Amino acid sequence: MKKLFQIALGIIAAIGGFVDIGELVFDTQAGADFRFQLLWAVPVGVLGIVVFAEMTGRVAAVSGRPVFDVVRMRMGLNVGLITLAASLLINLITLAAEVGGAAIVLQLLFDLNVSTLILLSVVCLVLVVYFVPFGGIERIFGYLGCALLVYVAAAVHLKPNWHEVGQGFVPHLPSSALYAYFVIGVIGAALVPYEVYFYSSGAIEDRWGTADLNLNRANAALGFGLGGILSIALIVVAGEVFFDPHIQPGYLGTTALGAQQAFGEAGLVLALVGMLFAVGGAAVECAFSGAYTLAQFAGWEWGKYRRPRDASRFTMAWLIFFALAFVIVETGVDPVLLTEYAVILSVVALPLTYLPLLLIARDRTFMGDHANGILGNVLGWLYFVIILGVSLAAIPLMLITNGGSV
Repeated sequence: MKKLFQIALGIIAAIGGFVDIGELVFDTQAGADFRFQLLWAVPVGVLGIVVFAEMTGRVAAVSGRPVFDVVRMRMGLNVGLITLAASLLINLITLAAEVGGAAIVLQLLFDLNVSTLILLSVVCLVLVVYFVPFGGIERIFGYLGCALLVYVAAAVHLKPNWHEVGQGFVPHLPSSALYAYFVIGVIGAALVPYEVYFYSSGAIEDRWGTADLNLNRANAALGFGLGGILSIALIVVAGEVFFDPHIQPGYLGTTALGAQQAFGEAGLVLALVGMLFAVGGAAVECAFSGAYTLAQFAGWEWGKYRRPRDASRFTMAWLIFFALAFVIVETGVDPVLLTEYAVILSVVALPLTYLPLLLIARDRTFMGDHANGILGNVLGWLYFVIILGVSLAAIPLMLITNGGSV
């Protein structure tokens, strides 16, 4: 029963953290522009993050070290430094987008000055991170982020043409540069690097060992799988509500209108609450991920299981991340635009994250009997080829489509 309870909590935490502002933006825009035609890209991205999240959790459980620490130890200083620099930049941009998104949702709920709400968002997140234990953080944002399940109910309630929905899961070649851009965006939003760094470090926070490998598999598959169902629901709802009127949901408030169309004011409130805690949870993951990678690279004491003064440089690192994110958002940059840049830059950096992880997870001299099996290696190399392809195409497509606006 204890293991089942841990699995349930892990699933709930993954639901709250998987659907961040990247999924909210790209999935909704994909449905508005192409109806159900991009549904197939969601399981492609979800299977990829499941494969690599399972590897990160397994490496952490077997070695007792987080993945970034192992990458630096096994792959050398130069590879570790390049990976660190890319990770820190992407984490900061993504964190700024998440903080800005949280402020926008709060403005929709309370109709206050957005500048004030940006400060309020950062202060509240900092207080929660500082005073609440790691497990409590997972549960707060995970449970309340589950309000986004209103989109699953809305997808059913709106009664789409299920035959057309089914056809959307059949992959086909891109019909335009814009279509290809959103394919990369939907897949890339599911594979953002901060998720695996946070997942790996969280395994150390929760003191996983080899006895927890089945728990790791269950959390990765079921948690991210259910997060994928939410992404599918977002596309279906957007396809039903925004496609025919040709509405462009370039604003987070527009995304929430899909749930309102199905369930009125109650649906709108549930959607906004779910968005607030999903985006807030992602902000915490980004700040932690940046602090984790920096501390692990530098050899500092780190972790929420330590008191702040016992891991003072780690604590200062995530505080600085929040402060920098606040400065970026206060400049007035559009969080949705920032999100698109963050996702595309994440896609470009994906090979730097996942190739070292794949090489370590398949290394029998390091992992012993827990190294990748045949299936793990096949899926890992297949996804590395996919990742390499989308990373090479991301910047050209962003330029050709003007960031998806043509």
